This record gives sequence, structure tokens and C-alpha cells, in this order.
Amino acid sequence: MASDTTTSVRAEAGMISGLDALAIANGVKVESRARRLWSSTWPKLAAIGLALGIWQVVVWTGWKDPWALPGPVAVFGDLGPYLVDPLFWHGLATTARRAVVGFAAAVAFGLVLGLAVARVRILRAALGSMITALQTMPSIAWFPLAILLFQLSEEAIFFVVVLGAAPSIANGVIHGVDYVPPLLLRAGQNIGARGLNLYRYVIAPAALPAIVAGLKQGWAFAWRSLMAGELLVVIATKTSIGAQLVYARELSEAERLIAIMIVILVLGLLVDTAFGAADRAIRRRWGLLRPRR
Repeated sequence: MASDTTTSVRAEAGMISGLDALAIANGVKVESRARRLWSSTWPKLAAIGLALGIWQVVVWTGWKDPWALPGPVAVFGDLGPYLVDPLFWHGLATTARRAVVGFAAAVAFGLVLGLAVARVRILRAALGSMITALQTMPSIAWFPLAILLFQLSEEAIFFVVVLGAAPSIANGVIHGVDYVPPLLLRAGQNIGARGLNLYRYVIAPAALPAIVAGLKQGWAFAWRSLMAGELLVVIATKTSIGAQLVYARELSEAERLIAIMIVILVLGLLVDTAFGAADRAIRRRWGLLRPRR
């Protein structure tokens, strides 16, 4: 039966390849890599230019004094020296380590919780709505409890990052498993997929797009929780991006403050780009990306 399944899959793949070849022959022209890169880059550049223009216009209106709201030229003039300062790289290393460790723990906890709730009815009835409630709870609301439990420490930040990200990841898993077609499950069981093999070869691949969406949303919550944590839990012996933002505010260094905010924004965009690439790879593997004309 396994050989018959393999033969049918290969036949279907051959048919899809033939259809793709026919589509290309009928005039679908695949864009070059450089053209695709430019088509995806120029809207972002235009949006950045528009934002900078509005920022400069607001500065010219005199709405706020330059010491409170400096212009783009002053901020980017300070951003260069800041990026080559060893203190920045020490802070970035601390923040990156906290983000990676916290998000990895949230992924592990969220995946296990999501799979358990999705497949066990009692857990769905007991925890399904609670997970959604936890997802909607602002992460900053956890910090008084985290500080009470762990004082001003790394554990307090880790606690809030995991609680901020795990519910979103779990919900992504739950929704992904819920939308796996029953016909696909029965087909997997008919060819011998049971237990962990059913999850590995049928449920996980079918639910992967929703899981990736949950991971992306979970990262957004983890990053916001981490930044809030570094603003509230400043550890004197360890610098971080959030701590440097606090110091810039306390010293009224507006240029440095906005420069750090730009760094935080760029880091978030880079991670979002990575998740976007993963999503496109999944859709391309499933044949959901059509060649551009």
C-alpha cells in the first residue's frame, strides 16, 4: 500500500510539473531575482522616505523644541557613533540572548500546550478560553507579579517573555490542528499513520502555515514583553538595549533615545523578514505561489 501511495504521489507531482510547464509555455514569465528584490524593496524605501519627510516637517513646524524632538539629520548623526560603540554591542548581545532563550522556551511550552489542548477534549474545555484570555492580557501587567516573585532579575524578564509569547503560539497550533481536513486524517490512518507518526507526517505538515503564523505573532509578543521588561527591570551590572533607552531618557539625550528606538524597530523588521521568508518557502513548497508575469 505504501508503494501505491508513493506511485500516486509521484504521478500527481508529475502532473503538477506538467501544468507548471504548460503555464510557462503559455506566457507566464518568471521574474529575475534582482527584479523580485527590487519590487519588494522599493515600497519599503518609499514608506521610509515618507516617514522621514513627515518627521522633518513636524520638526520644522516648531511643535516641540529641538532638545525634545530633534530632526532626522541630528538623530542619524548620532546613530552612526552609537552603532560603533562597544557598549551598544554588549547591550545588543544581552538583549538578543534574552530574546532567543525566552522565545525558545515559549515555543517549546506553546507547542506542547497547543497540541495537548487541540487533541484532548477535557483540556480544550478547561484551558481553551483561558489561553485566549492570557493572550489578550497586556504583558506589562505581569511585571508586578514577576518582580514580586523574582525581584529585579533576569528571571523576572524571562517569566514575562514566556507568558507573553506562549499563548499566541499555543493558539496558532490549536487553530492549525482544528483546520486539518478530516479526510486527510483518515487517509493518513488508512496508510498506517498512528500516534506520533500521524502528528509527524499528517497533522504537523497540514497545520504548518497556522503554526508559523502563531510563531510570528508569538515573537511579536515576546519582543514587546522583552522591551517592556528591560525598561522596568534595569540590572545595574548588565547593559541592554532597553536599559540604554532608559539611560538616554534620564539624561535627556533625545538624539540617542530616538536612535535606539530606530535600532529596536530595525531589529523587529529583520525578524519579521525572516518569518516572511519562511512563510513564502512553505507556500512555494505547497504550490501556492504563482509565478509573476
